[in-house]
Amino acid sequence: MKHYKKDELAPISLTLNGVARSAYASPRTLLSDFLRHDLGVTGTHVGCEHGVCGACTVQVNGVATRSCLLLAVQAQGCTVNTVEGLAADSDGGLSDLQAAFQRHHALQCGYCTAGILMSCDHYLREVPQPTELEVKEMLSGHLCRCTGYRNIIDAVLEVANARQKSKGMVEKNA
Repeated sequence: MKHYKKDELAPISLTLNGVARSAYASPRTLLSDFLRHDLGVTGTHVGCEHGVCGACTVQVNGVATRSCLLLAVQAQGCTVNTVEGLAADSDGGLSDLQAAFQRHHALQCGYCTAGILMSCDHYLREVPQPTELEVKEMLSGHLCRCTGYRNIIDAVLEVANARQKSKGMVEKNA
């Protein structure tokens, strides 16, 4: 384990949404703060700063991670994806998951949405055909005071079903 001096700025290099990025930060800087303040990627929100609300969820090396519980220096050399990286194309078009959230009005104030999207994106890669109960269990790690979750669940299940149908069509045509 690397040791840092308390007042020393540490160089941090990582791949952020597919682009190599570098900056310096205090060894005690949280990844959430590093992303927002040092790299200017503000889609990641900070809610509770205790890892409970899920608003700060990003993906580190492909795994949904609470960025308020990880020091920026721990992300050295990692691949970090934020909600800005979910876009379907370089023009910023919505991914299928983002579009489903929009269709189902699965967001209201939007504060929790980025973290929920990042968890859902990771979850659907791990569990491509979840049941409603499984989606509810996954969402239990997120606090949303606006939506009541029903629309989020519907959006996630729609995407899972659409991806499964699309996969079946591709396999059938292969």
